[in-house]
Amino acid sequence: MTFKVAIIGRPNVGKSTLFNRLVGRKLALVDDTPGVTRDRRVHAAKLYDLHFDVIDTAGFEDAGASTLPGRMRAQTEIAIREADLIFFTIDAKSGLLPDDRTFAEIVRKSGKPVVLVANKAEAKGAQGGMLEAWELGLGEPIPVSAEHGQGMPDLRDAVIEALGEARAFGEDEDTDDEEAAASEVLIGEDIADPDAEPSYDDTKPMRIAVVGRPNAGKSTLINALIGEERLLTGPEAGITRDSISVDWDWRGRRIKLFDTAGMRRKARIHEKLEVMSVQDGLRAIRFAEIVIIVLDATIPFEKQDLQIADLIIREGRAPVIAFNKWDLIDNPQELLAELREKTERLLPQARGIQAVPVSAETGRGLDKLMDAVLRTHKVWNSRVSTGKLNRWLEAILTHHPPPAVAGRRLKVKYVTQAKTRPPGFVVQCSRPDAMPQSYVRYLSNSLREAFDMPGVPIRIALRTSDNPFAGRAKKR
Repeated sequence: MTFKVAIIGRPNVGKSTLFNRLVGRKLALVDDTPGVTRDRRVHAAKLYDLHFDVIDTAGFEDAGASTLPGRMRAQTEIAIREADLIFFTIDAKSGLLPDDRTFAEIVRKSGKPVVLVANKAEAKGAQGGMLEAWELGLGEPIPVSAEHGQGMPDLRDAVIEALGEARAFGEDEDTDDEEAAASEVLIGEDIADPDAEPSYDDTKPMRIAVVGRPNAGKSTLINALIGEERLLTGPEAGITRDSISVDWDWRGRRIKLFDTAGMRRKARIHEKLEVMSVQDGLRAIRFAEIVIIVLDATIPFEKQDLQIADLIIREGRAPVIAFNKWDLIDNPQELLAELREKTERLLPQARGIQAVPVSAETGRGLDKLMDAVLRTHKVWNSRVSTGKLNRWLEAILTHHPPPAVAGRRLKVKYVTQAKTRPPGFVVQCSRPDAMPQSYVRYLSNSLREAFDMPGVPIRIALRTSDNPFAGRAKKR
């Protein structure tokens, strides 16, 4: 059985750098600015032959409960309660500060085993900070450099000593599951049998990213869905910085939810930290299958909302719109009709996209939202047999044949579905480069309507059949 380690300390001591070192990947954002981490993040980690879950936490600050630092501290206190072992991290370069002593007392009162980690031990003058660390009464400080990977063997030995060998070397766990999931092909999946129509597999885990502009209510929505205050929320815009993943079970279906930082227009982003946050959110979109676009129902369809939706569709993800803050709307029926009309008009590239009014604050509409997510996921995974496609194509060509280009009629011969996730089709025709985009859009819209594929991107690739005699020299 694996154990949990929480990395605790005041801001800017290198907790996220140590987290990334233990995880083996740069998952947590790292910057010189204090207080980069705000939510707690959990991930499988490895320290030589030790396998465990590690929790990255916000910097411990002494602040009132209603303030943002106070709410961050509450998240860190939850991490302490969840953990089996605490890495109390200090900055050996700068030495002890008053906050270190205050929070060491809190950690000591928790009764959990503690390893005192003296980070940045490679710096000049770090020896003085190491000696000061003894004053905390948390045992011998372990000098490490999370940035350069120094001191990791000593850290391993300290973990075994703190937990005991039996607890540290619990049953072997498969720690590679998430890496295997990350290596899946996300853009599409080839299907070998062109005539097969496999049934939808509802046993596979589903990956859902929640995106939107700052202060649209993304973190509040995830907290409402899972039924606990897992993510930091508040009236301040831009609270979320890292893309945090949360495991959840909905009606027996395993789901991994990704909270993301609010995405502002590129022209308004100047700080390096916000650039990194947005890039982290874009990675979450590419990793997801379904993307819930959270719109503030009081100010919906800003230009940035449409750009986010267009990005998701171009990436081939399956979008679902959540009109949040519906509890603040005075004329819900009239507004809903207006918003759905705008959705169809402003997002024609995903005609029929599911759009659901919700209130993350009151919990209204959440079941309908998840039903819409499931319907969209089924469509995104749907497949049509080649026979049905070519019967459809025959009717289309009779009703609306392709136009003539440069005096020559274009010939469309055959269509098959090459992949799903999103649905992708290959159309064989005489001159792919001459086919007007308007006719390709007509084929796409007709496919969507004929085979009931609303709200997901549809890819059409034009191909020409190879001429076996092309390029063959004439023999004399």
